[in-house]
Amino acid sequence: MFEGKLVRLRALRAEDAEHHLRWRNDPEVVRLAAAGDPCFGPVTAEAVGLGFDTMLRLTPRESAVFTVEDLTDGRVIGMADYRDLDPYGGSATLGVTIGEREYWGRGHGSEALALVVDHLFGTYGPHRLELDTWSGNERAVRAFTRLGFREEGRRRSAVLVAGERYDRVLFGLLREEWARRA
Repeated sequence: MFEGKLVRLRALRAEDAEHHLRWRNDPEVVRLAAAGDPCFGPVTAEAVGLGFDTMLRLTPRESAVFTVEDLTDGRVIGMADYRDLDPYGGSATLGVTIGEREYWGRGHGSEALALVVDHLFGTYGPHRLELDTWSGNERAVRAFTRLGFREEGRRRSAVLVAGERYDRVLFGLLREEWARRA
């Protein structure tokens, strides 16, 4: 569907559920991706299957979940998504998770996110995109900033991870800011 130098994004398929099940039961993936949110993991195969049924029925105007594949070996390594696409307000919310640990810190997540940003600005033309993470996920904060997202605010002590409180960090990117990068 979309291809960069490191990754390819393709439509989610039912067989991708096995990867999502493994990632959502990996405590370190859960800690970084969802800041320890108990709704993210651990989960059963049945719960992942129900979530997939819903995700596979969504229209691109509502939401889209893409499977991230490494271009070198074709391995499924993560997911990227957008949701809450608001054509009137001109906004959408993004997310990315690289579930295979050996691909962390190598640029795959940043490129996957950039491909989603390009797609949204090019296809739907929103005015702004947003995402968030928690202040303890320093790699995500750096990646978002490198892509041009700006910190717009913090929800102080909003995230509890392993008994410690962290800020929820909110980021935004305007279409004209992205266009200046190109």
